[in-house]
Amino acid sequence: MNKPIRKAVVPVAGFGTRLLPVTKSVPKELLPIVDVPAIQVIVEECIASGIEEVIFITARGKAGIVDHFDYSYELETYLAEKNKPRALETVRRVSSMIRTIAVRQKEPLGFGHAILCAKEVVGDEPFIIVLPDDIISSKVPVIRQMVDVYEKYGQGVVSVMRVDREDVSNYGIVDGESWAEGLYRVRTLVEKPSPDIAPSNLAIIGRYILPPIIFEYLEEAAEKHGVPIQLTDALARLAHDRALIGFEFEGERHDTGDRLGLITANIDYALKREDIGPELKEFLRKKHEAGEF
Repeated sequence: MNKPIRKAVVPVAGFGTRLLPVTKSVPKELLPIVDVPAIQVIVEECIASGIEEVIFITARGKAGIVDHFDYSYELETYLAEKNKPRALETVRRVSSMIRTIAVRQKEPLGFGHAILCAKEVVGDEPFIIVLPDDIISSKVPVIRQMVDVYEKYGQGVVSVMRVDREDVSNYGIVDGESWAEGLYRVRTLVEKPSPDIAPSNLAIIGRYILPPIIFEYLEEAAEKHGVPIQLTDALARLAHDRALIGFEFEGERHDTGDRLGLITANIDYALKREDIGPELKEFLRKKHEAGEF
């Protein structure tokens, strides 16, 4: 019987250079989706999918991410004294959401190295990697969709989506074959290929369920190739030695590490809010009628 997926590894050590200048002083993961930090949206997806522990791979300047999920005595005391029960409940809910652990990646030695930093905390069990830039709006959380696939087949799973051919050089691309609706047997993976040599237009999006042997593959890749350590190399070996499933998820993905993606995520989530959605729709309607878009 497969071990359950209990732990999520969330790398948050990046500089966020695509969103400068705001990310010079504010971690991109704390930028808001309406009034909720982007990283909280990710954690809420984990919770809704049955994840019990989130492991943040952090770096210098990212302490605010961990602090966001911590108990804040001063703020809670202030809100209690000012008789602000709704705000107090909001703060308390965040601090009690889920168990979090922070592991420092002291040097930027690649995405694979960031995952390798979680080895001792993850231990000998399968886990999911969640990239915080990829916020996906869906009826059923994408992590839950992937866990269902893992529980059925017992193999590693990567989330994929079709992208325009001219955009394949921005992604890791799957080379595989279709064997069920929305499922692909991955043969290998190509990191950011040019459009003329890309094996497909199936791009890997930031969700991966992996067995613990991936750490062994990453360590061997480091010994063989040095740094930076790429997760793609370890995934290609996993696909060759065992099996790796490409899963075409249901949902709308926003790349919040990008200016336009951050804006579209805010609009998408705001429109779904009962408190501000109707007014936003009316605002957009008036803009459209005025010929501004």
